[in-house]
Order: sequence, then C-alpha cells, then structure tokens
Amino acid sequence: MTDQLAISTLTLQHSIPDDWAADPWAEVRPLIDGVDVLKGVHPEGLALSCRHWTGPAESWPLAVTQEPRRVMITEPTCTAGCCGALYVTMRHEGDQVIWDAWENTGNVTAVPADIYFDAAQYEAELARAAADRRWEEPVDTAARLLRQTLADSGWFERWGCVLTDVWPRREEPDVPEELTSPEGVDVVFHQVQAAGVRTRSYQYELLTTRDQPVEEQVRRLAARILEDDPRKTAELR
Repeated sequence: MTDQLAISTLTLQHSIPDDWAADPWAEVRPLIDGVDVLKGVHPEGLALSCRHWTGPAESWPLAVTQEPRRVMITEPTCTAGCCGALYVTMRHEGDQVIWDAWENTGNVTAVPADIYFDAAQYEAELARAAADRRWEEPVDTAARLLRQTLADSGWFERWGCVLTDVWPRREEPDVPEELTSPEGVDVVFHQVQAAGVRTRSYQYELLTTRDQPVEEQVRRLAARILEDDPRKTAELR
C-alpha cells in the first residue's frame, strides 16, 4: 500500500430507527471520519441491527478476514429484493482494512469511494460497539436480559419447543394510547415435532415499566414463563 492513501476512522453509532416496526432493535450505523456517508447514497437504508453483534467477533456484520467478503451494509425496511440495498466488499490487507467494490441495487446509483482504515483502530471500534450498552432504554435492557435468561434455562426445549426471539416493544409516537400496545417485551417460540418440523408458534406480550429496576422486572417475567408449560400460558400466533 502507498502512503498517499487517506486512512479513515470508523465510528459505530447505535441509533433507534424512526421506523422501528421493521426491526425494534437499534441499528449500528458506521460513520466514516464522523460522516454518515451511507445515508447520502442509500437514504432509506437501515444499518444492520445490534442483534447481529451478540455472537463471537468473527460473526459480527463488519468483521473482516484476508478473504474478501461481500456485505449488505444497509437495507430497506421492506426487503432488499423489493427496494434494493447497499453492498460493500470488505477485506483485511496488511495493516489496513479496505471497503471497496460498492454496489447499490436501489434506484440511486451513487456509491461511496473506496475506503481505507487502520486495522487496529477498526477492530478496536468493532469490539467497543459490540460491548456498548449506553444506547439502551430500559425496555431494550429488559429484552436483552430476558432473552439471555430464557436461552440459558433450556426451558422451552423441555416442552419440545424452541425460543424464536425476544425483542422490545416500544410505544408508538403520535399514536393514541388506545390504538397501540403499551411498552414491553415480546417473546416468541415455536413447537417442534420429532422430525424437526416447526408447527405451532406462540407469543408472550409482556409489560414493562420505567418505575421499577429492570433486573427485578426480568426476574418476575422469567418466573412467570418458567413456572409452567409455556404452551399453556402463551398465546397462539
């Protein structure tokens, strides 16, 4: 690599989307030298959700290796096949991380220029963002902790079920209270037959409050689910 190449700084910023109904979790937006350059070429796109940053480092959306990897870096609130998405190829080369070979499958054909990062700064920022909880509202913390508690319990497997997901349910702004669900956490699981075939799906719609400690609420909600066969206490979807 030549010293003439400009080396950019990556900053990952958690942001709860305005249209969070498509994905209630915060997106993790990449800022390049402090600028949201992706917004200029794919303004309707959402960055990948923070729920994709919970596994091992090699599974994180922006993780890089020596082999080039094509990544959908923003997507629409519908589907990439419907309204297009923004893709970039990422790779680790020497002491740098390179983003290039951009592709915009939406109506806007503009794409960012090739971007070069210092690999040490890049990898440190990925690790920092994966561990960052400062963005969380109480309902996010409740959903994260409840999911961890339920997954570690093995309770659903006891009843021939699989935990599908746990996510926050936010109050919708500018919507009359009688027309929207109150803030809380949704827990979805499904029943599995012996052959591994998915059958019925179930859901808990749990209420949370901002007046009580989150950890106390999570213990109470988990106890409610773990006290009996969940197929009896949840609602069919």
